[in-house]
Amino acid sequence: MSTAMNFGTKSFQPRPPDKGSFPLDHFGECKAFKEKFLKCLRDNNFENTLCRNESKEYLECRMERPQIKNLSSRRSLRSLEL
Repeated sequence: MSTAMNFGTKSFQPRPPDKGSFPLDHFGECKAFKEKFLKCLRDNNFENTLCRNESKEYLECRMERPQIKNLSSRRSLRSLEL
């Protein structure tokens, strides 16, 4: 039985990220917003409904980053609400 692997037969097909997924913030461009959001969560016993404004600010910061603009179109935050 041959166990040779043929790497040339299959090609990788990239796909766009899922809705709401962002690349990692490698450069820390939104770190201040993230820290503010996390502090709010800790101060409010992780009740995320009490930190909606901080969450919104962080999400807006992430959507404004140049490396993200090419990955997803700008969306209204209302379209992300449940």
